[in-house]
Amino acid sequence: MKYNFVFSQTDTRPMYQQIMEQITQRVAVGDWPPGTPLPSIRELATETKVSIITIKRAYLELEREGVIATQQGKGSWVSEALDMNSLQREELIQHLQQATKLANSLAITEDELLQMLKKYL
Repeated sequence: MKYNFVFSQTDTRPMYQQIMEQITQRVAVGDWPPGTPLPSIRELATETKVSIITIKRAYLELEREGVIATQQGKGSWVSEALDMNSLQREELIQHLQQATKLANSLAITEDELLQMLKKYL
C-alpha cells in the first residue's frame, strides 16, 4: 500500500517530527479515523526510505501524545480514545499560523487577511 508521505529537504525539523505531523494531519482531517491500522514500522521505513529507528521514534512520540495506540505483536492504530476536537483545533491553528506567515511575506495587512478569511466563512 502507498502512503505517499512527502518530506521537505528545506524543513529544518527532524525527520521523525515531519512523519508525526503527516500522520497527525491525516488523522485530523479524517483520512485515518480512530481504529485505522497504521503501517508497520518496517513497512513505513521501507516505503519512505527512512530508518526504522526514525519511524519508531515518531510512533513512540505519537503514542505518548495519545494519537496512536500500539500493542506488541498486533501493531499500531489510530487511538480510539483520541480527542478529535482538540486535534482538529490544533491542525487549524497550524494552518492559520502558516497563512499568517504567508500573508506577512506578501505584505498583506491584518484587515485584508481578515476580509479574506471572512470570505470563506
